[in-house]
Amino acid sequence: MGVSGSIEVLGCSCGEWRYGEYGSGEWRYGECSSSKCGEGGDEMTDYTIEKQRRQSSVTIRRLTVTAVFAALTTLMTAYIFHIPVGMNGGYVHMGDAMIYLSAALLPMPYACAAGAIGGGLADLLTAPVWAPATIIIKMLICLPFSSKGKKLVTKRNVAATFIAFWISAAGYYVAEGIMFGFTAAFFTSLGGSVVQSGGSALVFLIAGTALDRLGFKNNAAKGI
Repeated sequence: MGVSGSIEVLGCSCGEWRYGEYGSGEWRYGECSSSKCGEGGDEMTDYTIEKQRRQSSVTIRRLTVTAVFAALTTLMTAYIFHIPVGMNGGYVHMGDAMIYLSAALLPMPYACAAGAIGGGLADLLTAPVWAPATIIIKMLICLPFSSKGKKLVTKRNVAATFIAFWISAAGYYVAEGIMFGFTAAFFTSLGGSVVQSGGSALVFLIAGTALDRLGFKNNAAKGI
């Protein structure tokens, strides 16, 4: 319980101080002394709201692009260039090219989501036994890529396609070895990964170079 005329100093959420005075049975607090605080006046509040709206708009755009890449990954994996390999339900495809493109365009969490959702859904539609391994592997192959450059095809992203190959080959070798035995898995996984990752890398380089020449990342995809 305060005493009339008492003064209280409180820390504001922005790190500055706010002052309160007790009177008429309640505390009344003044505005923050900082002009940068969102509680410092209508003008700053409007600025904060506008900033939140811009951030929300960027998030929506990124989620939309993530969904598009997930759909393209599913189509490229399950239906386009879908080539069955071996007797274990495995297959090779060019869907990783869409994952590479998403990883070169989107921030990492969104790219990983596109790869995991797109690849996982493709396996659920065609070879469900591979879905758990695919979800993990497709997220991992995004990690070597970077979306921070001004272009899709950068030196880092070219090198990333080779690293992604080894991640994919090792991941599917372990997965197939656990499910069907490691002896046969070596040749099946390595051969399939060479075709799959190599073909996807080629598609990524061709499509990415074409989009870079059109200024895609700095124009159509600006703000993503």
